Parts: sequence; C-alpha cells; structure tokens
Amino acid sequence: MRVLLIGSGGREHALAVGLAADPSVSYLAAAPGNPGIAQVAELHPVTATDPAAVAALAVELAADLVVVGPEAPLVAGVADAVRAKGIACFGPSAAAAQLEGSKAFAKDVMAAAGVPTARSYACTDAAAVSRALDDLGAPYVVKNDGLAAGKGVVVTDDRDAAERHAADCGAVVIEEYLSGPEVSLFVVTDGTTAVPLMPAQDFKRLADGDAGPNTGGMGAYAPLAWAPKDLVPRVLLETVEPTLAEMRRRGTPFAGLLYVGLALTPDGPKVIEFNARFGDPETQVVLALLETPLGGLLNAAATGTLAQQPRLSWRAGAAITVVVASQNYPATPRTGDVIEGAEVPGVIHAGTARREDGALVSAGGRVLSVTATGPDLAAARDAAYALVDGIRLDGAQFRRDIALSAVEGRITL
Repeated sequence: MRVLLIGSGGREHALAVGLAADPSVSYLAAAPGNPGIAQVAELHPVTATDPAAVAALAVELAADLVVVGPEAPLVAGVADAVRAKGIACFGPSAAAAQLEGSKAFAKDVMAAAGVPTARSYACTDAAAVSRALDDLGAPYVVKNDGLAAGKGVVVTDDRDAAERHAADCGAVVIEEYLSGPEVSLFVVTDGTTAVPLMPAQDFKRLADGDAGPNTGGMGAYAPLAWAPKDLVPRVLLETVEPTLAEMRRRGTPFAGLLYVGLALTPDGPKVIEFNARFGDPETQVVLALLETPLGGLLNAAATGTLAQQPRLSWRAGAAITVVVASQNYPATPRTGDVIEGAEVPGVIHAGTARREDGALVSAGGRVLSVTATGPDLAAARDAAYALVDGIRLDGAQFRRDIALSAVEGRITL
C-alpha cells in the first residue's frame, strides 16, 4: 500500500512512525512533512490546505491511501478532492469536518443527537455575550467558533477577560463550566462502524500546576488507570453512536477520526468539544501503545470496511509525552534556535526545520514532543524526562508535572 500523509506537525510525525512500522505500507510519503518525518518518509512540497494540489500529488505518487493529519486541510475540503480522484482518504469531508470547524455547528449536532454536553449560547455581538455570561456565570468558558489551533478557548473568573476574548473572536460559543478531570477519546470510524482507541489525558496549560495560558497541549499520557471502567462503552453509546447517526441523517456522514473531548463530571461524561482529527499531543502516546498495524486500520476506515477488522491489540505498559516549546509560546514564539539532542528515537518533531548548514532549528511554538513508554506510568515518565534532559534548546519551556498526579494517585472523580 502506497500512503501519502498530509501535515507537518508532531501529530503527523507520530502518524508517520506508526505508518512506517506497518508491513502493509510499501511506500510512505509526507507533504510537506518536517525533519523528523523525513527519517521515515519521502517528503514532497505542497500547500496542505490546497485541495487541488494535494489531490494532484496523490495522483502523481499513485497513492492508495491519503491520511490527512491537521484540521485546516479537512475543513478546506482536501479529503473531498482526493476522493474525487478515486483515491481512498482517511479524513472527513469538508461538510462533516464542520464538527470541528464550527463550535456552533457541533453544538447543534449534539443537541439534535441528545449528546450529554454543557449548556451553551452561540453569540455574535456584545449584548448576546453579556446575556450568556450573566446566565451561565463564572468560571466563564468562551470559545472561538472557528478553528484556532487548540488555543481559541478562554476559561476564566475574570468577566472583563471573557468579554475581551469574545470581542477578539467575533463569533463565539459561551458554555457553562464542566467540572471534573478531562479525557480525550479517539474514535476511528467509517461513518457507521466506530472503533475506539485508548483514552488519554492531555495538559492544556503552559506551566506546572495548570498555571499560565491555554496552549495546544503541553503533554499527555495513557492509559488512565483511574478512569471509570465503563467510560468507553458509555461514551460510545451516549455520544459517538448518536452523533454518527445524526451526521448520516443530515447526509454528511463522518468518516475518519472523531476526537471526543470529555469532562468526567459528577453527572457522568459530558462532551467539551469534538475535533475532526487526531489530537496533538495525545496521538503520540496512544499510537505508541497501539500494536495493531496503523495503515491497515486507517485504510479500513477510509474504504468502509472497518466492521471486518479484528479487535485492536495494545502493548502492555504506559506511554507519556512531554512537549518542549519555544521561548514566548503560546504568544509569538521565538524561532530559529538551534536544537541539540533531538534526533534520537522517541523525540517527535512538531515545529522544527533544517537550516541551510544542516543544523536542526526551532520553527514553531511547540517544537518537540518527547515520548517514552515503560512497564508502568512511573517508568515511562522517568524515561521521557531523561530524554527531555538530553535536549538543548535556548529558552525552552516544558512542564515537569506531566502525569505526576496520576503516578501519585491524586486524581479523584
């Protein structure tokens, strides 16, 4: 099977590692890729959000399967253009990708499907924002309605900050705050059959102790020994299956990766958000534990044959990833700094580039996603931080407490 992977971040490097390890994948290309992905795939230049360009590249490479990593190409219609060429594509149509492209659309689908989620209001002007904040109260949850690379959400007790974020975004969804630990569940689907992957937990705040601003994610781990035993079947029954049924009813079936962001509230799991693709950095830990060949799984979803796939197989133990970010992230990150110690197994490249002299340099906010496995979470954690300590990047930011509360048994439901 010849596979073309679209994207250039940490999620795509993790996908590339998984795809390259699948014996059924005879050829792997990535566009545009990054220096880490170049270790396992042939890179090609492309504008990832240009449907025609991606489809043309897939034809040129005689790809059997295209895997679209990021959300922006999906919302732009890349999967539609690839499928129009008769090539299988893992990723939803532009219409179905609106589950991530518009928070208001996702809330409308959830309401129609009876999915457990927070009360909310879609607002486009200051008066509506003020009424919603009055009704729902603090902590205020204000979400940019459109794509925001994981950084469009403000959760704050500061009314002025909430109103400023709403004004900056224009169109927002304002929600009631959901208390309880957060969990990410990835579901591979062909539109009808749904295959859940292992739940993971990520860390959105920049600094230890969940301090600082929201980010795209500063680390993650799996499995979640503390999660309710019925979590996955309950979410499939209450959330995933009704959502897929509603999308089919609307004539826009969702096929690809449905990311379900959950809060485990005292009233049970409730949806915080849907995404239309693998999450970053949770992908790094989930795929590190997946034993089932990745290419075959994604191809089955892309070709409508998921029901025929055997049960997923998982490696024993645990996985953790620690994100190393640039100075000044998540504001305007400093880039161009030389990176040392990053070209070793377990270090996933997210925002890196190759300088003309061959040096590896930072090229984004989240630069690396340092990933390790172990027989248990404590051992995986020790291994990951040992790798982090071997990396040199001037001004680097990373958290020292990823998965610490889980290791110490301090998570309560």
